[in-house]
Amino acid sequence: MTDLKWIGRDLKYAVRSLLKDRGSVALALLALSLGIGATTVIFSVVYSVLVNAFPFKDPSRVVHFYIQAPNWPGRSAWYAAQDFLEYRARNEVFSDVLGGASLEVLYNFQNATYRVRGALIDPHALRALGVRPILGRDMTNADGSAGAPPTFLMSDRMWNERFNRDTGVLGMTLELNGTPRTLIAVLPPRFLLHGADVFFPTTITAGLTDVLVGRTGLFPLSVWTYARLKPGVTPEQAAANIEVIAKSLAKQHPERYPKEFKITVTSLMDAYTEDSLKGMVYILFGAVLMLLMIACSNVANLLLARATARETEFALRTSLGASRWRLIQQLLAESFVLAVAGTAFGGVLAFIGIQWVKSAIPVMALPAEMEIRFSSQALLATIGVTIVTTLLCGIVPALRAGRGNLQQRLMGSGKVVGLRSGHGRLRTLLVAVQVTLAIVLLVGAGLMMRTLFTLQHINPGLNPQNVLVGQFAYPQNQNLAPAARSLFIRQVVQKIRALPGVVAVSPSLVYPLQPGPNTSVRILGTASTNTTRSALEFVGEDYFRAVGLPLLTGRTLSREDVDGGRKQVVVNRRFVREFLGGADPIGRMIAFSSIGGDAQSLFEIVGVVGDSHNNGLQSAIMPQAFLPYTTLGIPARAIVLRTSVDPLSLQKSVRQQIWAVDPGVALMNVMSLEEALNRDSLAEPKFGVGLLGTFAAIGLILAAIGVFSVMAYSVSLQTHDIGIRMALGAERGRVMRLIVLHGLRPIVAGTVIGIGASYGLSRVMANQIYGITTTDPWTYALSVTVLITVGLMACLLPARRAIKVDPQTALRYE
Repeated sequence: MTDLKWIGRDLKYAVRSLLKDRGSVALALLALSLGIGATTVIFSVVYSVLVNAFPFKDPSRVVHFYIQAPNWPGRSAWYAAQDFLEYRARNEVFSDVLGGASLEVLYNFQNATYRVRGALIDPHALRALGVRPILGRDMTNADGSAGAPPTFLMSDRMWNERFNRDTGVLGMTLELNGTPRTLIAVLPPRFLLHGADVFFPTTITAGLTDVLVGRTGLFPLSVWTYARLKPGVTPEQAAANIEVIAKSLAKQHPERYPKEFKITVTSLMDAYTEDSLKGMVYILFGAVLMLLMIACSNVANLLLARATARETEFALRTSLGASRWRLIQQLLAESFVLAVAGTAFGGVLAFIGIQWVKSAIPVMALPAEMEIRFSSQALLATIGVTIVTTLLCGIVPALRAGRGNLQQRLMGSGKVVGLRSGHGRLRTLLVAVQVTLAIVLLVGAGLMMRTLFTLQHINPGLNPQNVLVGQFAYPQNQNLAPAARSLFIRQVVQKIRALPGVVAVSPSLVYPLQPGPNTSVRILGTASTNTTRSALEFVGEDYFRAVGLPLLTGRTLSREDVDGGRKQVVVNRRFVREFLGGADPIGRMIAFSSIGGDAQSLFEIVGVVGDSHNNGLQSAIMPQAFLPYTTLGIPARAIVLRTSVDPLSLQKSVRQQIWAVDPGVALMNVMSLEEALNRDSLAEPKFGVGLLGTFAAIGLILAAIGVFSVMAYSVSLQTHDIGIRMALGAERGRVMRLIVLHGLRPIVAGTVIGIGASYGLSRVMANQIYGITTTDPWTYALSVTVLITVGLMACLLPARRAIKVDPQTALRYE
């Protein structure tokens, strides 16, 4: 009980002591709060993206196995159903191999039609992934058999958004893609395989066809795969085993596999999290560790400076009989109060920061299962670091309190030691460390800002202003013949073209500036061995006017070309340079390997348009060929229209015209082309600039606080010395110059070291920047200028206050 009384008294005294020194305590709280808040935010992002990305049991063991081949775009984890069954039966490295297929699902509810993403799923998938429904029952093998009553499972997201978490939905029947199905389970949050909201239990068999998922034609079903590694098996061992099976299957079915390929096995986190985002997360993690070091050194600086001013108090208490442990106990109480207050404010800042990060992080860069959320583990880790720092810096003065000549401290006053004391040298070193780290943060933020500026001023090659884009969602049980689908598109185009404010309208396969399918090319009459591939786009006659692509020579596609399905093609300038060496392309005949290479599949070049970015702003422009969308019967997936009014104001009218032709077709992902450009090419740089810029600003503020606190305390400790100088006739300007130059020493030293550190660390950002080098002189010059200016201001304020002191007052100062 006595101990509790002493603790209570110590805490009360600690609060009173801290309130007497409001200035330094406020600065310490600011440093703690900013450090804890920022660090918790990024630790939460790291935990969500790199540790707890997927809601499965032991998610690091859940993998995809991919086919990779030269001249193949990307990699493929989709296999014919027959091959999938062979991989499942013959592998020796996976404890489970799961298969499924994605599909679009339309359903009616309360007199409204909704579209959601769906998936076929193995009946034992939940057990294999270690997931239990939050409502209802697990799937059984009987649910996936061919003659079983149709059932489905629903995501927690759909349950919340469409049914307000009503538990009565269990057992209800919905007509999904024309088939009544009974709901047997609601899945836990974040279970969103391939972004699906409804799941159909289906046993994968060799007889499954694409008709099941609403695709046109009777082709073998392509199955996506998940697998769980057996204990002790590495991804490399798994890849070697699967590659043996794949080579065997390739000999039996050469049409399904490239001539040369390899198998890679990749964890889900690596498969679905973009490399650029992971790189940015690592950079932010390093940046926030620097920020935490700045915050901790700042708190240490402030506490040491405060302790220096209290050396007389400690000496007096020691001379009156206080033990060193008693002083330590009191200072621990003060540090504890300071740490608790900083944690409270930092937690609030962290919660607010998480909400901002969730809204700013690029949506397309994360899989649907991944959720950025506040991490209590991250908060506890950050608090632990800061509390240890605070307590250590708090008890150092107490450890020194009983040492040395107490009489000299009582009579000479601790105030004359100034920066010559051990505390003073340590505080100066801490300022230099803060400046070094602040320079690194400023350079990193500056490089990202320069990258964003460069990207924003890239000419995309077309005019994205006043352009509306959207994607068609066709009924999944509607298998229209190519002629019927082309008729639907023509009718939609005619109706939309007649709307007021529409300048030009065209169907397309993908959005402008996005990568579409690509293929190898053969020019008739040449023996070219060029292995470069060409992007393909299937468009209408008004496409070039709709997106603002300039015609360079020849002509664009005509209405007769499109309506008649003529084999005419328009190419971009890069195509001409790559495949024809700049020779006149008009009239040349070309064949695309993905379409066929015989005489019946030759296309005549009728025109050349300017180059436009067709794989994002940061990638090189690919050769591109524009074909009439009616040529091959490929259904148009998107629509593009140029307007003379705000494009978003036409959303409702465009949808009405589509429904007037076919009420079962939906238009989704409607946005302006400028918005699509921002989402696909500028979102990540903006995210990096936002966070790195914030950290750099916080680091700059904390470094300025560190410089100011050291200068303020050093000036207060040297007030007597300053008074003597001024009483002996020293000019105020000279005194001020000496003080400022003294304060600039750690700033200059930290800046020089920081430039060297930035040069080395900026190489880590090489994959994140574009259009500039990691040694961009403007970025370094501006960062140094900003820091030196802020540091100089932090030195000037205490110096000006010092020279305004009356010499007589200063001479009496103790």
